[in-house]
Amino acid sequence: MQSAHPIIQSFLDYLKFEKRYSRHTVISYETDLISFFDYIVTQYGATPLSQLSHIYIRSWLASLKDEGLTAKSINRKISSLKSFFKYQLKVGVIKQTPMAKIVSPKNEKRLPNFVADKDIRTLFEHVEFPDTWQGRTERLLLLLFYNTGMRLSEVISLKDSQVNSSNHALKILGKGNKERIVPISPEILNEIKTYQKERNDLIPERSNLLLITEKGKPLSPRGVYSSVKKYLSLVTTIEKRSPHVLRHTFATHLTNNGADLNAVKELLGHSSLAATQVYTHNTIEKLKNIYKRAHPKA
Repeated sequence: MQSAHPIIQSFLDYLKFEKRYSRHTVISYETDLISFFDYIVTQYGATPLSQLSHIYIRSWLASLKDEGLTAKSINRKISSLKSFFKYQLKVGVIKQTPMAKIVSPKNEKRLPNFVADKDIRTLFEHVEFPDTWQGRTERLLLLLFYNTGMRLSEVISLKDSQVNSSNHALKILGKGNKERIVPISPEILNEIKTYQKERNDLIPERSNLLLITEKGKPLSPRGVYSSVKKYLSLVTTIEKRSPHVLRHTFATHLTNNGADLNAVKELLGHSSLAATQVYTHNTIEKLKNIYKRAHPKA
């Protein structure tokens, strides 16, 4: 399908075929760029790329701010434009990028939501999962999210071949096809093996995915989301109860217990340490609370 603005198409093809970005990521870029060029055409008429200065970019960003977009959303759009103009520079369409004078707004600091230790213990030690295939699948699903910090897409696409029994580890295929190794405890490995044995007996006709429905089909993102929400609602009152919250919980519990931030970065599959550093804020909050409770002069 051709884009509404032909100038965008070669860039999207570059992302898709050369950079190997996922369909979801390419669509995000396309949405941002269509929004930008729609604005330019509406406000200024058809304008050659070489004439798009930082004034045009700032005008568009100001309109987004007026629409109530958050700093995080605006930064994503700035990032899309930076990549787009960098590509145009590379292929020789423009001689300089108009993004050089664009300053990204500061993100509002929001601490990641996470589930407390005691609530996680309640979930796995006291909540009864139904004695059905769905119940067993949901329990392993939640165990994997909390014990590995995997993303929703990573858990759904996890194959038997990615489970390394001899090394007690999972080989996870993350964003941008980046591989990472995440260790798992003997207990989790036993849970996986038990599940695999029951699955093989119960569902002979199946895909090579680890977690499947009783019909042998992959789990759907919506189904996984509602399963996680259902069980977290039984043990916690935090506002967000999603698979990503269990990823935050994995990371926060590691940092709170003294894990090295670089190690947490590798386990999460973050490309830069900046994305991981948000978890130190939770640690600092915890230290403040301990100080208030324990220090006589606090």
